[in-house]
Amino acid sequence: MKVNLRFVLAVSGCLLSTVLSGCATIKEAGKGFAGVSTQVLEEKRKDALKKSFALDHNGCYAKVKDILGQKDKESYIYAEDPGKKMIAIYLSREDTTPVGIFFTEETGASTLIEISSPSIYAKEEIANRIFTGIDIFLKPKVIEEKKTDGKEEIINQ
Repeated sequence: MKVNLRFVLAVSGCLLSTVLSGCATIKEAGKGFAGVSTQVLEEKRKDALKKSFALDHNGCYAKVKDILGQKDKESYIYAEDPGKKMIAIYLSREDTTPVGIFFTEETGASTLIEISSPSIYAKEEIANRIFTGIDIFLKPKVIEEKKTDGKEEIINQ
């Protein structure tokens, strides 16, 4: 029986690609090697810091990206997964500790944000940045009247 080498290579290639595309552990190993795996962030989600905000998913997502991109505290987004509703970042461009930000739509126009990381420091640092940033964004501005020398002055806080 004579075997065609091209046929054997083609079948082997198809089998290999099927195995690689269907096996999550091999996929994650490849992503881990490339430095873009989010599996550890998903595993640490059970220990995440959580807070709900009165913002819809899109508004919350946009505000978080805005906060992460601020010049003085710039974080590096290395993966986004709309299906999992998450953003994976490194703490900074110099510190590649991974942090996951997960978004869960709640009833009405409310979104739960979960911050996970294998590092407690990184998780707390990003949670503080995001939670404080959104709280400040949502806090209504107070208009205060102040009288000075018989004149009224309006101050926005």
